[in-house]
Amino acid sequence: QVQLVESGGGLVQTGGSLKLSCTASGRHFSSAAISWFRQAPEKERQIVAAIDWSGDTTYYADSAGGRFTISRDNSNNTAYLQMNSLKPEDTAVYYCAASSFPWGLRSLLTPNMYQYWGQGTRVTVSS
Repeated sequence: QVQLVESGGGLVQTGGSLKLSCTASGRHFSSAAISWFRQAPEKERQIVAAIDWSGDTTYYADSAGGRFTISRDNSNNTAYLQMNSLKPEDTAVYYCAASSFPWGLRSLLTPNMYQYWGQGTRVTVSS
């Protein structure tokens, strides 16, 4: 069982930066793949970035566009999403999710692959 709590969202101007954190409790964080999803109003939840259990392998959606960096610190049970050069279209609720499936990240790109979710943190980018 893994419990996830996101933090770090807020209001930022276009071109600004935010760093989201996902703090986990429970026994299996260090063996789980972690992803960040986002959901804008009236849109489906979509993956932004993913990182494998070791931190050695990452995946980024095209929307991340070289602007976002996912990382994790297993010693502190925390994952991060550094977001730079933010755009109004990045406005959404951002969710941290953990998957216990032992598959590569490209098999873990959809929400149904994740067993554990945080409550979300809202990011608003003003133009």
